[in-house]
Amino acid sequence: MTLLLKDPEATLDYSVDWGCEYLAGDALASSDWAISPAEVGGVSVVSSRFDLLMAAVQVEGGIAGRLYRLANHVVTVEGREDSRSIMLRVEKR
Repeated sequence: MTLLLKDPEATLDYSVDWGCEYLAGDALASSDWAISPAEVGGVSVVSSRFDLLMAAVQVEGGIAGRLYRLANHVVTVEGREDSRSIMLRVEKR
């Protein structure tokens, strides 16, 4: 799990590379992002996208001093499912 810093005023992109031999000839069929905790004024998804090997999300907001988990859940063409998380600590910079 990765821990990254984010300013509450910033809108930033984050991604998970599912390639790196993990998929071994398979490809992503779907990708969903969830943020926890989900709260008013917290980090929120602006947009998301994916291709055969990578899933990306653009997020904004957040409350300074809080920690948020961006969880990416994918399903592959062959029906495999997995999740990876990115931890964001929101700090005014």
